[in-house]
Amino acid sequence: SFFRLAFVTLLLIMSVTMHTTLGDLKIELFCDLVPKSAENFLALCASGYYNGVKFHRSVPNFIIQGGDPTGTGRGGTSIWNRKFADELLPTQLTHNGRGVVSYANSGPDTNGSQFFITYAKQPHLNGLNTIFGKVISGWETLDAMERTPVDPNDCPYPDIVIKSVTIHANPIADLHTTTLEGP
Repeated sequence: SFFRLAFVTLLLIMSVTMHTTLGDLKIELFCDLVPKSAENFLALCASGYYNGVKFHRSVPNFIIQGGDPTGTGRGGTSIWNRKFADELLPTQLTHNGRGVVSYANSGPDTNGSQFFITYAKQPHLNGLNTIFGKVISGWETLDAMERTPVDPNDCPYPDIVIKSVTIHANPIADLHTTTLEGP
């Protein structure tokens, strides 16, 4: 006789809601594909690191950038207090449209706390910046960010500030069942 034993594996789907002065952005994180990058972002969110931090650069049809507590675009660090390596998956994760979330860097393996969100597809960034998430709701907030005036240094005014971040988990979003048969 045969017996069946079903194993249920839960693929954890993580997301965060970034509460900004212009509204909320919900971002799905690619924890399974870029685990170090997702861990860094989630830990920074959980620690309150991004609370009160402004988006310091916005270029319409390109990106909005934030995550630097100094507000200059030259600061910020990872949870390991040092730069960390890229997790580039240019065939799986691409800057293929609006709402892609990636680490800002100053060259290979220089990720820290700064990130950007694309306003449009940016294929020239593929293979250069680690993609770790995508916007899944709050498109009207991203629209408002893109419409916000900027100064000559591309800094939005009035300031667009991350007020807080809520971390969500949906453990049943992707349910896999495996059936094993035996004597």
